[in-house]
Amino acid sequence: MSELTGNRIRTTAGKLGLPHLAEALNQYAQRADEAKMGYLDFLDLVLSEELAVRDDRRFRQGLRLSKLPHHKTLDDYDFSFQPDLDPRKVKDLATLSFVEAKANAALLGPPGVGKMHLAVALAVAACRAGYSIYFTSLDDLVRNLTAAETAGRLTSKLGTYLRPSVLVVDEVGYQPLERAEANLVFQVISKRYEKGSIILTSNKTFSEWGQVFGDEVLATAILDRLLHHCDVVSINGPSYRLKNRLAAIERDTQEA
Repeated sequence: MSELTGNRIRTTAGKLGLPHLAEALNQYAQRADEAKMGYLDFLDLVLSEELAVRDDRRFRQGLRLSKLPHHKTLDDYDFSFQPDLDPRKVKDLATLSFVEAKANAALLGPPGVGKMHLAVALAVAACRAGYSIYFTSLDDLVRNLTAAETAGRLTSKLGTYLRPSVLVVDEVGYQPLERAEANLVFQVISKRYEKGSIILTSNKTFSEWGQVFGDEVLATAILDRLLHHCDVVSINGPSYRLKNRLAAIERDTQEA
């Protein structure tokens, strides 16, 4: 390939919005020459590489916009520490069929068992698959919507929680809500019903949600929409955080 031809291709690639092709053109040409590729094979190589680069760029941008607290995956989760949790159920969720169906997933259990880790891992998988995601604690969701309602911007702010394909709501049940706050949560759940997926974590059983939302009728209405299409995973094992803390204490004691 002549330098003139290479420069012309790089210019065209830039105009087409293919910056990686412009940067990697010589590498592609060398690979094609070494493999003695035909024209169609070379074209397939270039297009496949460009698609992979574009998908990775979209994935990283999606993670940046997601507000996820970390980007842990299922590979990072220690299923052996939670023997009562069936890994197959979680891995079934990781196929994202529930996201495709605009259904929900609920991860229940006491503090420290890895509910948020699993919720984030599923969200990362969804982002990798091309779905838009957004993470919030229930407390932040309520606080932001309450402030928006006071400022007359509730409809606009609701869009933050309605637009993503997957909304992750963490820590449902850690703080009881006032009825007005619970009504804001109901609006989010109701408007997302069969239009987008929710992944939530909670340290409360569903029978306790009446106390969480301060109104049995409102809690029932929320659960009715949330659980109509929902996979529920209960984790009732020991705390990872307590495990690490006890290990640190034991280590310090031995060193002393």
